[in-house]
Amino acid sequence: MTSLDTRPAQRIVVKVGTSVLTGGTPRLSRQRMLDVVAQAARQHAAGHEIILVSSGAVAAGRERLNFPHFGRSVPAKQMLAAVGQSRLMQVYGDLFDIFGITVAQVLLTRDDLNNRTRFLNARDTLLTLLDHHIIPIINENDTTATHEIRVGDNDNLSALVATLIEADLLVLLTDQPGLFTADPRQDKDAQLIPRVARIDETMWALAGDSVSGLGTGGMVTKIQAAQFASRGGVPTIIASGKEPDTLDRLVRGDGIGTRFDPANPTLENKKRWLLLEKPHGAVKVDAGAARMLLSGGASLLPVGITTIEREFERGAAISVLNSDGKEIAHGLPAMTATPYSS
Repeated sequence: MTSLDTRPAQRIVVKVGTSVLTGGTPRLSRQRMLDVVAQAARQHAAGHEIILVSSGAVAAGRERLNFPHFGRSVPAKQMLAAVGQSRLMQVYGDLFDIFGITVAQVLLTRDDLNNRTRFLNARDTLLTLLDHHIIPIINENDTTATHEIRVGDNDNLSALVATLIEADLLVLLTDQPGLFTADPRQDKDAQLIPRVARIDETMWALAGDSVSGLGTGGMVTKIQAAQFASRGGVPTIIASGKEPDTLDRLVRGDGIGTRFDPANPTLENKKRWLLLEKPHGAVKVDAGAARMLLSGGASLLPVGITTIEREFERGAAISVLNSDGKEIAHGLPAMTATPYSS
């Protein structure tokens, strides 16, 4: 894959947050949505493959029901999402119709991507839609997802999708211009960080809460998404959805927002699926085994395992942790194991 610096990306996943779609108000802003749709339509007409991951179903549901007070329970959110999802898609459909573009609704949960067969089915569906010049509009399936299987926010869902379809770029449109050296709401001297080569503890320390309070994700979930996409070989850019022509400028290669470089420029399909698979167990390895895994991608031998943190079955995806407990890899074990420590 070639860097965005030298050529435009061809397959772009664009995540649009609730604060962007509402303009910071309690209602869907048709004007703001039209701006996003118009940019997507221009890139679509230029031959790029565009996939939208859109929040806003719960906000649309609240608007449709005249802003009821149901609290923040999961069942209430699922009800609002059920009401609002069709309304959200109706607005998108009407706006894309202006440009003669057909859209498709795709609802996903993490469970859809954890299962290898369903992973491939989801991938085939999305790629077939793109082959037929249809723009998929993806949201988490809030009406059926449970705490155990739900992705939790559309930032992380967009990273899963970008990895799933081997995107060239993931764009997170939000209520901030990018990641800053300090909270720009509190520090007037905060500076935008234009590029992040590697996500480390310093980056996590810079993350804060959502500015609007309307969505489920703040800067923390955006860095989570960028880290996940990076592991899958996909560069990520966090940029403002409030500014005009943001997507157009990013495709042109303008240096706006914060760009996170990919850690693995090339990653075979099965390894991409392993990144998506929720680990069913965990092992801790010694320093030598960790070094071999990180440097050469060698298989993990039993002698390098110091602790079985959680039991697992043969063939089930597991997390591999270093001696500090930090996850460094996912793998498929050749045997069943129960917890022990050497």
